[in-house]
Amino acid sequence: MPPITTFTALADALRRQPSIKKVAVVCPDDPHTRYVMKRAAEEGVAEFLVFEAGDSADEAAQQAVRAVREGRADALMKGRINTDNLLRAVLDKRCGLLKEGGVLSHVAVGHIPAYGKLLVFSDAAVIPRPSLEQFDAITGYVAAVVRRLGVERPEIALIHCTEKTSEKFPHTLAYRELKARAAEGRYGDIVIDGPMDVKTACDRHSAEIKGLCSPVAGQADALIFPNIESGNTFYKTVSVFGGATLAGMLCGTTAPVVVSSRADTGESKYYSLALACLMSGENDRAKNKYASYH
Repeated sequence: MPPITTFTALADALRRQPSIKKVAVVCPDDPHTRYVMKRAAEEGVAEFLVFEAGDSADEAAQQAVRAVREGRADALMKGRINTDNLLRAVLDKRCGLLKEGGVLSHVAVGHIPAYGKLLVFSDAAVIPRPSLEQFDAITGYVAAVVRRLGVERPEIALIHCTEKTSEKFPHTLAYRELKARAAEGRYGDIVIDGPMDVKTACDRHSAEIKGLCSPVAGQADALIFPNIESGNTFYKTVSVFGGATLAGMLCGTTAPVVVSSRADTGESKYYSLALACLMSGENDRAKNKYASYH
């Protein structure tokens, strides 16, 4: 299929699928979640299994996770339940959605008016300072999302404030190893480079001025940030000052999990749901595909 470059096209792609994804929603009694469910049902994007709090929000979360584990739902979505309560069920070692030894991470997708395509980036919400093995998992998740958006050969930029690898910046040493693993085929057919800053990654003119020769510079499909501070700051900045529409989900679980912020708009939550439906089954397959590397 041609690359999906807007969220409208993403929703259209879902409507063309032969079957509608089912989403387990926990405590959908807030206005934004009700809006998302109504719109998704009307537009044929998703169907829902509803789990109300009743006497216990924790019990509702456990029941929703069980529905995903049993294959009755393809994704999980947070309504008006505390994220901690939902994640307690998701991360339960005995009956949750994260496999033993798995890495939980957050992947976001942004439609930024000044950029000509959807931009994938991570991690803005979960991992404070990724280790090498966490960066390894993040790279696989990000590549899987870009491919699902129709880009056969993802171009991924490793973001930092410098273009030099240095022991002063330990993340750049991890970046060097990620590039070596990519060259060995760890993540499939991708182009990955860095360290570089966001402007260099997304603006070809800036790269030319700097004299930076990189196959990624100026046209990145995805950005991997060195820590949660930089990723989260980027997320909020492009939303407030860049007019971006954003979607996001948790990866590394056996099914996508939507845990939108209370401050996110109804539209953002709707496209987060659409992204999760599009990715249903993809992140786990990507994780298993490259597990033999180690």
